[in-house]
Amino acid sequence: MSLRPRSTVAEQREQQIVDLLTGVESLSVGELSRSLGVSEATVRRDLSSMDGRGLLHRYHGGASLTSPSASEQLFSDKENLLGDEKRRIAQAALSLIDDGDRIYLDGGSTTLYLAKLLERRKNLTVVTNSLMAAYFLMESGHRLVLVGGEFRALSRTLVGPLTSSILESISFEKAFMGTMGFSLTDGISTSDAAEAFTKRLVMKRANQVYLLIDHTKLGVNSFVNAGGVKDIDILVTDAASDTFRNRLEELGTKVIIA
Repeated sequence: MSLRPRSTVAEQREQQIVDLLTGVESLSVGELSRSLGVSEATVRRDLSSMDGRGLLHRYHGGASLTSPSASEQLFSDKENLLGDEKRRIAQAALSLIDDGDRIYLDGGSTTLYLAKLLERRKNLTVVTNSLMAAYFLMESGHRLVLVGGEFRALSRTLVGPLTSSILESISFEKAFMGTMGFSLTDGISTSDAAEAFTKRLVMKRANQVYLLIDHTKLGVNSFVNAGGVKDIDILVTDAASDTFRNRLEELGTKVIIA
């Protein structure tokens, strides 16, 4: 059975739904139906489709742009999830790195895939808060700088205010960031305030910021905000809907689908 592409009318209606939900906690199916001038059955089909693509959170009787808070898994568990997708994202990110670049590698399983590919580049300066990335890079021949700070066992990273003494004294051309959630309304979010602190500081010190996340994190909000959509220059992911991608690029963030 072949799937027919969504019509232009349906795409326009989805954008209207996003616009109606922006800035409000939630709307019921009935409220959306009246605002859009379509049946409630049509609204329910749209919400089901959009929820499946991570554009919003559907609940019984309505929808919201705020999805349930993401809970954090152990690093070893995350590393083994969506391996093919993360490898594609890492390969796409590697193409953005030139020999001799000064780069930052954030913590996270997807950025770790990128760390394992950096042997294909020469004379990099790599700044990182990830002990896992540092482990793979310690014999790479690249210049390696650890940011210091408090050790966070769950993510195996160095985070918090103690990282500022290093980060505020250096800068880098490209920062490759990970996160637990990313949405059009709330931007980047994570589960830990100290980790969010370090992410914000890193993005202020970088000329270009690249967010590397798989599709399961799109439309998801975690506990602590770590930056807005405007802080991201390029999103690199394995899949995103046309509606999400177009809206993000309207806001000034380029999207690369790996």
